[in-house]
Amino acid sequence: MPPLASTIEAILYLKGRPLSLNEIADYARCDRSDAEEGLMELMDDYAHRASALEVAETKAGYCLQLKEGYRYLVDALIPLDLGLGALRTLAAIALKGPISQTDLVDLRGSGAYQHVQELVQLGFVKKRRQSDGRSFWLHVTEKFHQHFEIDQLPTIQQSRPATDAQDEAASSLDQAS
Repeated sequence: MPPLASTIEAILYLKGRPLSLNEIADYARCDRSDAEEGLMELMDDYAHRASALEVAETKAGYCLQLKEGYRYLVDALIPLDLGLGALRTLAAIALKGPISQTDLVDLRGSGAYQHVQELVQLGFVKKRRQSDGRSFWLHVTEKFHQHFEIDQLPTIQQSRPATDAQDEAASSLDQAS
């Protein structure tokens, strides 16, 4: 069996998103303290090698990511091919999410249906059917936060009291993520 640090490196690479220490321990099938020790060994190893990658701690957990000095390659090699309308729709979802697709269409117009489809395909937005089955809840994904280098956006809903339905929707989205 490979050393624990190598196993953790593989886990972070394969998951492609920040993981908590508990998640890392679960995936590595070890206890939390061993996972923490393996993670520190891995972080130290990356800190002392000439690599374009690093293991970083974010608010969402630990992740394997591109070092800041190589971020320019993302736009050069993986350009974001979104039109202005789709970008505005994405901004609306990011600021107001979770938002129902119906409310989004009321806000952005019928072109939002196409924008949502495109944003889901690109991995920036997730759709979850509402419990009544009539519409979808939309929210941005971790890929959105990583691509645009945004930790957390204050949402419109955070600045006003939420209804019970909004609380329930946000809770179910958090659990599904």
